[in-house]
Amino acid sequence: MLKEQEGGNSSLLAGSQFLCFSEYMLYKGSSTYHINSCETIEMFYSLRTDLEKLQYATHMTKIIYDVTNENENSYKILQLFLNTLYVISTTNKDMNLILSIFKIRLLCILGYTPYILDCKQCRKKEDLLYFSFKDNGFKCGICGKQDKSVIQISQVTKDAIKYIVQAPAKKIFSFNMPQNYIKELELVSKIYLNEKLEKDYKLESLF
Repeated sequence: MLKEQEGGNSSLLAGSQFLCFSEYMLYKGSSTYHINSCETIEMFYSLRTDLEKLQYATHMTKIIYDVTNENENSYKILQLFLNTLYVISTTNKDMNLILSIFKIRLLCILGYTPYILDCKQCRKKEDLLYFSFKDNGFKCGICGKQDKSVIQISQVTKDAIKYIVQAPAKKIFSFNMPQNYIKELELVSKIYLNEKLEKDYKLESLF
C-alpha cells in the first residue's frame, strides 16, 4: 500500500493523477510504503480532454487492476498498457480496434495465447476459419462444426489475430481493418477475455 508523504507538494499531486505515468522514490514505513518524491514521465494529457478516449482508457484500467497484484513483476503488462495509452492519446485509430488488440495481447501475457499455427484438433493448416473458445485457438471447417464454442471468422480477422499474437510489442497496433472486420475481432476478443478472466467486462459510460 502506498501513502503520500504528509504535507505533499504539487509535484506529488501532479505525478499521482489518474493515467499519469511517473517514477516514484519510496520509503518503507512500518506497514506501508510512502512517496518521498515523484518525477512525471508522461501525463497523457489528451486522454483528459476527450471523453471517448478517457472512457476506453478507464475501461482498460479496470481490467489491468483485476489481473495484477501488488509486489509482482508486471513489466510486460505495464509495457502493453503504456503503448496502448500512447496510441489512444496520439492517434485517431478506431477505439474498438485498439481495445480488441489490447485484450488479445493481454491474454497472451497472462498465459492464454491463442493456438494459431494450425487446427487445434486435427492439425490441418488450411481452412482455419473458426475460433474455439473452449480449445483457445483456430479450428478448420470440419473440426469447427463439431465444437459448440466456436465462432466463424474471416481470413482478415484470422490474420489480425495471428499478427497480434506474434508481432513485437511496439508494433502490435501498426495495422488497420475495415469496420466490419473490426466488429468481428471485437466480438472474439470480448468473449475470449470474459471467459478466461471469468468476468463480464462492459464498456461503461463515465456519466
